Order: sequence, then C-alpha cells, then structure tokens
Amino acid sequence: MRNAIIHSTGAYVPERIVPNSYFNELLGENVSDWLVENVHIHERRWAAENQSTADLCIPAAKQALERGGLKPEDIDLLIISTDTPEFVSPSTASKVQYELGLVNAGTFDVNTACAGFVTALDIGSKYIKSDEQYKYVMVIGAYAMSKYLNMQDKKTVTLFADGAGVLILKAEETENQGFLASELLTQGQYYGYMGIYAGGTFQPITREVVENKDHLLKFVQKFPKELNPEMWSKMATDLTLRIGENPQSVDHYFMTQININSIWETMDRLKVPHEKAHTIMQYYGYTGSACIPLAFDDAVTKGKVKRGELLVFIGSGGGLAFASAAFRY
Repeated sequence: MRNAIIHSTGAYVPERIVPNSYFNELLGENVSDWLVENVHIHERRWAAENQSTADLCIPAAKQALERGGLKPEDIDLLIISTDTPEFVSPSTASKVQYELGLVNAGTFDVNTACAGFVTALDIGSKYIKSDEQYKYVMVIGAYAMSKYLNMQDKKTVTLFADGAGVLILKAEETENQGFLASELLTQGQYYGYMGIYAGGTFQPITREVVENKDHLLKFVQKFPKELNPEMWSKMATDLTLRIGENPQSVDHYFMTQININSIWETMDRLKVPHEKAHTIMQYYGYTGSACIPLAFDDAVTKGKVKRGELLVFIGSGGGLAFASAAFRY
C-alpha cells in the first residue's frame, strides 16, 4: 500500500530572544508570573527587522533536506501553512521554492490559521497516497506574528512569536508506517473573535486603519476556556477509534502550544500522562502554524520519538479551525 511516511524534519527560530522581563518593563507591570503559571511561556523568539516569513522557512527547509539526504530537485510539492504570509499575493511558497531551488516542485499556501500545519500535513499525505507523481512533499509551518503585534496590547504582545518547522513526507509501499487518518473541523461562529482583520478586501489598508492599529492582531472576544480541551480530546478519541486504537495507546501527542493548562486538561480527559504531550512554549512562546512541527522536531532531535511509535497531531486556530492527523512514525 502506497503511503506517506515522515521522512525528515527541520526547524528554525530567529536569534533574538525576548524574555518575559522585557514585557514587565514594556507594560509597566509584572506579567511574567502570569505567563509562567498560566501558559508556561518563559521566553520567545522574534524575527529581526529585515527577516520575513520566507526567511524563516528557508533555513528550516535546508535542514530538513540535509537530514533527509535529499537534493532540492527531489521535492515534488511544497505546501506552506501560514497566516503571516510574505505577501497578500503571490504565495509565500512560490518565493521559497525559488530561493531553495526546488525546481521540480509545485507550490501553494494554506491558511487555516494555527490549525494550518496539520491541515497541510493532511493535504500532503493525500497527494502522495492518491498520485504516483508525488514522491517527496515538503510541508512547512511558518509564523512571523511579531510583525503584526500591537506593542501596547498585553493580551497579544506577550504570547506570540516567530519560527518555522518542516516535515518532509516520502512515498513508500508500506502497511506498517505513515499516515493513518485525519479530521478537519471548523466552528465558524468564532471567526470574529481573534485575527488580523484589515489588509484584505473586507477592510483595505487606509491611513485611518493604520492610525487605529486595525491592521494588527486583535483579540476581539474571549474564547470559551473549555473549548480547546473539549475539541482536542474529542478529536483524539474519534481519530484513534477510527484506526483501531485508543487515546492511551498513542505514544506522543503534538498539540497547539498556546496554553499548557489546555494541553494538560486534554491529557487528563484522555487519561493519558502529561509527558506524552511534548511542549516547547517555555522557550519559543506561541508560534502558531510553526508550533507543532517545532515541537515534533524538538522531540525527534532529543531522541524522544522512535520509529514505529503512534503519533497524533492536533492543531487549532482562529476561525475557529481544528485539524488532527495520526501517523505511525
């Protein structure tokens, strides 16, 4: 059976480290204690002034190619998941394809906010399973949200950060490894709760928009606290049932890295030890589309993930969009 296996990984975060103490000074109050206790963020990485989303993608992709023993021309398809694109148009993927020399790769971007990477992983896997011309598919989750932060808004400026993570999928004839199942869900009633609402056709950029900072990231309304744990635990239960497993038999969970308590509550609902959910937000903050591949790459490079183990990826993001996928690594 032709399937998509996880061949190699790569990651990149900017050099600039921004500790919590920076925001204590910026905002004139102690926000560090809350960040550590409630979301488990101690520091994050922000892109340099001259770094764009594509600049984050390229070194991460090069690392994945090198680790996988691949040449740029081996890649048949490049999918980039981001909601901080290089341009409104054309796609970020087209620029990255050129800069990397992926001369044989088709390209496109995916935007389901922070659920985007798992969505792109799902798409890439199905390209491989359904079409023999695709042997290697590069999937990148990239985030440069520091470019869209209101530096006076403590609800957003303290959380969001930048980075890129890469998985290269490979086509193989196997029944014991690779993509197993996935699920995409959306609760569109929350579309207006959080986002970057100016810059598109709904609200084009004007001087007034810039003066009011409407082109920056906004938390408009608070999401129900229980929403992510409810959705994540349901998706994990449904997904494992479909593949003849159960939540307890999963070896590793990789979930959206915005709130440690939401991750732990999900693990408790699933009756799974907390250590099965690898986290990196303590070092990298919240990196949106990049957080799941960054967490996975970190676990792989530290030897925590072994071939043959069962993996579940679960992402959620503005919209609200949710995506899950199961793989046998």
